[in-house]
Amino acid sequence: MTIYPVIPDLYRTAARLLLERIGSLNYFSGTVCFDYGSQACRLVASIVVYRSVERSPEGTEERIDDLVPVWWEFHTCDESGERCNDFSFGELKRYML
Repeated sequence: MTIYPVIPDLYRTAARLLLERIGSLNYFSGTVCFDYGSQACRLVASIVVYRSVERSPEGTEERIDDLVPVWWEFHTCDESGERCNDFSFGELKRYML
């Protein structure tokens, strides 16, 4: 069985969609589904979101300092069924912080 490689562009896509779903929450538990090429991708996660407030002359802004996964699964499926992949939550965080 061939492992499906999770490439940087796929991490960027997953990170963008997950950040949209997290919004201003401090705890996220849910699923993000999307298509990437021939793969149907599904990220299931429960994540504690740590934030800090940055103050500047323009105002205040909350930013995400850390994301701590309580649980996560990343699934990739094509017309043949589910494929194993080399997804890493640590790598995903690099595209989110």
